[in-house]
Amino acid sequence: MTALETWEMMSYVVTVIGLPMAISVFIFEQHKERNNEEEEVYQLLSDNYQEFLKVTLEHPDLRLFAREETPSLSEEQRERMFIIFSMLISLFERAYLLLYEAKMNEKQLRRWRSWEDYMGEWCNRADFRASLPALLRGEDPEFTDYILKLSASNPAA
Repeated sequence: MTALETWEMMSYVVTVIGLPMAISVFIFEQHKERNNEEEEVYQLLSDNYQEFLKVTLEHPDLRLFAREETPSLSEEQRERMFIIFSMLISLFERAYLLLYEAKMNEKQLRRWRSWEDYMGEWCNRADFRASLPALLRGEDPEFTDYILKLSASNPAA
């Protein structure tokens, strides 16, 4: 076999085996990269929710972790509560826009369900539900529809 024939044979091997393998590796790496990006987004949102919870702990007089509506709030307390609820709606909308898709794989669905649980817990609060119309003004229409439906399906127990 001459050198030319050897080079020709090697080019066939590369074309038949190497190129499909390179494409497969590229697709696998792209999928892995996308998973890593989704995980990073989820982690950043989770960190933001933890920071939000710290804010709520700084205002024990508002009783934000009670299921029932906090009675007899002063104007200043109502304003603080509304600001905290606004922060929460902003975080929920961000999670919706970044994580929610009509068709999700199992991993994406598991991540989304944790956020749906957080939203459901807050929608169980009567004062949060009562504030939703004002909180949702100007928010993404699909998110607004989503949380209103979730709120309607989670009446306070």
